[in-house]
Amino acid sequence: MDHRFGYVIGDLVANVALGALVGLLCWLIVGPSWNMWIAMFLMMAVGSFLGLVSFFITARWLGAMEAMVPMMLTGELTGMVVGMAVPMMPFTAMQGLIWGAACGAASMVIIWIANALLKGVTRDGRDMQNG
Repeated sequence: MDHRFGYVIGDLVANVALGALVGLLCWLIVGPSWNMWIAMFLMMAVGSFLGLVSFFITARWLGAMEAMVPMMLTGELTGMVVGMAVPMMPFTAMQGLIWGAACGAASMVIIWIANALLKGVTRDGRDMQNG
């Protein structure tokens, strides 16, 4: 993953915006009478599709793989969380936006932690992040 400040901010903004959009869309589609498991799986598919579409929009500026993995995770995670939450409790559109944005930020944290853990020191002692 790129560590330039503009890239980090762009990636975070893109994922938070995608999460908010998917959260709002889940709130619009799913109703309180839905089965929460069916809603979770269907909204995961919707979020994944929106993540794919938004990847094509943002990949030009953020990079192909650097944009696809976080945006697909954001779409799927938001679809699952918000899609399952709407049938379980009274849920407003603002809550869908906030929960979706939080899922977008959480997916970025998960991706950055996983990236830091997967990169490491090689057998000859060189740090892979710097060279």
